[in-house]
Amino acid sequence: MKLLCAPHELAEGQSRGFSIDGLALLAVRRDGRVYVYRNRCPHRGLNLEWRADDFLDASGSLLQCAHHGALFLIESGECLTGPCAGQALQAVECREDHDGIWIKP
Repeated sequence: MKLLCAPHELAEGQSRGFSIDGLALLAVRRDGRVYVYRNRCPHRGLNLEWRADDFLDASGSLLQCAHHGALFLIESGECLTGPCAGQALQAVECREDHDGIWIKP
């Protein structure tokens, strides 16, 4: 497992981008749980954000691809609407303890 960040570095309702060993990732905390995905839209393989750490839609309840507007469920990565509807973001296994948020890339 590799350290992504300290628990306090990902607040409730916040999303952040990371690069670990050249792999672009995004993480979001929702209802106290951390979700990590590859930062790659299944539509064109582009990173999801226009600005650093900006992965959520205006409501803060869905992940959004800034390029084509696709919307993804935070809990599963499933695309609900947009050009990749029915596809999903690639989940990255993670766990959290008092020392950090850890991923298995």
